[in-house]
Amino acid sequence: MILINLGFNNLKKIKSLFFLLVIYQISLGQAGDTLQHLSPKSTPTMAERWELESKYRKGHFKITPYKPIYVTAGRQSNNPNTRPTSENPAYTLPFRVNYNNYEAKFQLSLKTKVASGLFFGHGDLWIAYTQKAHWQVYNSELSRPFRELNYEPEIILNFATNYNLLGFKSSMLGISLNHQSNGRTLPLSRSWNRIIFHVGFERPNWQLMLRPWIRLADEIDENPAIINFIGRVELLVVRNIGKCQLSFIGTHPLTFENGGRGRGEFNFNFPVINGMRGFAQLASGYGETLVDYNHSQNTIGLGISLIEW
Repeated sequence: MILINLGFNNLKKIKSLFFLLVIYQISLGQAGDTLQHLSPKSTPTMAERWELESKYRKGHFKITPYKPIYVTAGRQSNNPNTRPTSENPAYTLPFRVNYNNYEAKFQLSLKTKVASGLFFGHGDLWIAYTQKAHWQVYNSELSRPFRELNYEPEIILNFATNYNLLGFKSSMLGISLNHQSNGRTLPLSRSWNRIIFHVGFERPNWQLMLRPWIRLADEIDENPAIINFIGRVELLVVRNIGKCQLSFIGTHPLTFENGGRGRGEFNFNFPVINGMRGFAQLASGYGETLVDYNHSQNTIGLGISLIEW
C-alpha cells in the first residue's frame, strides 16, 4: 500500500527503496563488524580505511565504507534544473518539469578489497560502488518521483606510501577506472568514463586527497562539455575537531573561461544525542548530479550522517 501511495511504479524506484533499507541496516550496526569499526566515532585514518599497514588488514571481500553515507530529509536548491540540456541536441529535454526547490538526498558508498600484494607486494586492488539519489518526496503533484539516481562503480589500484611533504605524511597513491551514469534513456541519459589518479596526505586530525582525471572518449557523447563544467580535478580536505568533522570537496576544470566553473561543497558532521550524528551540507556550482552537469545552483541540506570520511 505504501508503494502504491508513493507512486513507486517502476524498478528504479524499488531499487532506491532497497537502498534506503540498506542504509537503515547499516545505521543499526547490522552490516558487520567492519562497518562498526569504521564508524564516525573512531575517525579512521587513511591507513585504517585503506588497510595500508599490516595491523589494519582484514583480508579480502570484506565490505567497508568508501565515501560518506548520509541521508538528508530536506535539501533546498535556489535554482532547480527543470529542463536539463546538453551540447548534444538529442540529449536536451524539450519541455520543463515542475520540480520543487525541496527534495531528499542520500548517498551509499562501499568498497571491498579483492586482491593484495600486487606489483612486487605493494599494491591492493579494490572494487567500489557509490550511489547517490535525489528524491522529490515532497512533490505530490508529480507523484513524488526520484529526480535523479547516479551510479558509480569503480576499480581502484592503491599503493601505500611514506614520505613527508609540507608537514603532511603521504599515505597512499593510486589509479582507478571510474564509470558514472544515471541509467536513464533519451533525452536524459548521462554517463562518462574516467581514469582517475589519486594521492592522499594526512597528519593528526587532517586529511587531504587530490584526484585529477582523464576522461575516456565515448562513441556517443551524451554530455560533450562535462569536464568544462564539473572539472578535471577534485580536492578533498577533511578536518576533525573533537567529535565534529568539517570537510570540503572542490572540483575545477583548470581553465578560467567564463570566470571558471566547477563546484564547491562544505559538510559539517556533529554529534546530536545517543550516538546520532547530524549532517549539514552547503554546495554551490555545477554538477550536483550528472543530469545537472552544466547547470549551476546553490543548495543547502540537513540530515543524518551514518559514515564520515
